[in-house]
Amino acid sequence: MTGSPRPPLSRRTLIGTSLGVAVLAATGTGTAQAAQAAQGTSVASAPRRAQAFLGAAMDAYPDHGAIRLTQSYTDQAGLFSTAFTYDNALAILAHLAYPEGESRAVALGDALLYAQAHDPAYDDGRLRQAYNVGPYTFYDGSPQPEGFVRADGTANVGTQFGFTGTAVGDMAWAGIALAALAGRTGGRRFLTGAMRIGEWIERVGRTDEPLGGYKFGVDGADKRLPFTSTEHNTDLVGLFGRLARLTGDKVWRERRARARAFVEKMWEPSGGFFYTGTNDGVTINKSPVPEDTQTWTHLALASKAHSRSLDWAATELAVRDTADRPNSTVPSGQSYEGVTFSSASLLANESAPIADGQPRPDRNGVWFEGTAHLALALRHRGHVGDAKRARRLLGSIERAQDLLGDTQTVGGTALPTRSGVVSASSPLDTGFGFGYYPYRHTGATAWYLLATARANPLRG
Repeated sequence: MTGSPRPPLSRRTLIGTSLGVAVLAATGTGTAQAAQAAQGTSVASAPRRAQAFLGAAMDAYPDHGAIRLTQSYTDQAGLFSTAFTYDNALAILAHLAYPEGESRAVALGDALLYAQAHDPAYDDGRLRQAYNVGPYTFYDGSPQPEGFVRADGTANVGTQFGFTGTAVGDMAWAGIALAALAGRTGGRRFLTGAMRIGEWIERVGRTDEPLGGYKFGVDGADKRLPFTSTEHNTDLVGLFGRLARLTGDKVWRERRARARAFVEKMWEPSGGFFYTGTNDGVTINKSPVPEDTQTWTHLALASKAHSRSLDWAATELAVRDTADRPNSTVPSGQSYEGVTFSSASLLANESAPIADGQPRPDRNGVWFEGTAHLALALRHRGHVGDAKRARRLLGSIERAQDLLGDTQTVGGTALPTRSGVVSASSPLDTGFGFGYYPYRHTGATAWYLLATARANPLRG
């Protein structure tokens, strides 16, 4: 993100048109699971159940072909069969973190390559923000009968919600996932796909503005966007580093250095944190300050000089969500701790909806994806007390998997018991023009798996 008050649709934008306060309040009861736990009934481990969720979300539309992506959110989120490119990249990396997941990772990687080779309009290496992976009827009554591969052979781009642009961050994560597959399997096709992504980013994103780095990407009309994101350039440190290692080509090292230089310009030494980016390539945006620019930077840079960013995130963005909080949807008797999305989330107007048709935010809503980022980064830093802090955060995520979102479905089918992590404990306002809600989420679940496996996806 860049700090623009209303940025273009990002990889995280969750419209959630069908959301309602009553629906949200009903999603987190967890009574059956709590009773099962109290009775001591044997259940799979938390990571196994998280893997089961990823598998169910990937296999939700068995009648629509073997080439498939993973649905990002449960049906109740109102995004139907939307599969975000970012979430699928994370799913690949999470599957690779466990030996039994390699075949699923390969299948998802091949689906991204299919989308790259069968875009309905472009043949330049890009991927879109999201795709449809199964049939549904849109809110206006228009049918969407196809799966990921349309009848004409093209990839089913997520046009209904406007998820047709291409962001550098999404592309970087897809490239990281494909490069990881290349390294694991030796498959040349995966390395070729990752390099095509890297070359697209170089052509479209590289900027010679004073702050440098790589810009945001393009919108659905293929218009270049003016923002430059700390998060995106951090992702590129990871992607270009992997490509340098796999190919031995020094051009990728130069590009990695360029992305890293931009990230380091966003450092605020007096506060010990990274700013979000710039809108014009000249002026640094000072607010809001997001969580991921503190944790991903540590995972990508491994810089002792900047490791204080983890302490800033753990302290300044810390939240604890309980049922007595304004607008909380946490069931009575439960509580969750972790971090929120940004400094603006802590100042959200709890008297107004997050967006038109959406519920009001809970300032203390826990963002579980970010909480997993932080847990993984703390485990990698390894300072005194970091392991204990990480374990506490992971415990909060595991309680959420046990108790929140238990009645939700994917493709109309019930999920395996106690599987999948919701994106947020209660509705939260990111401060970037969109919110997160308590729906089970591929991205949050994948980050939890990466954290439990101590697998750093941004290692170059």
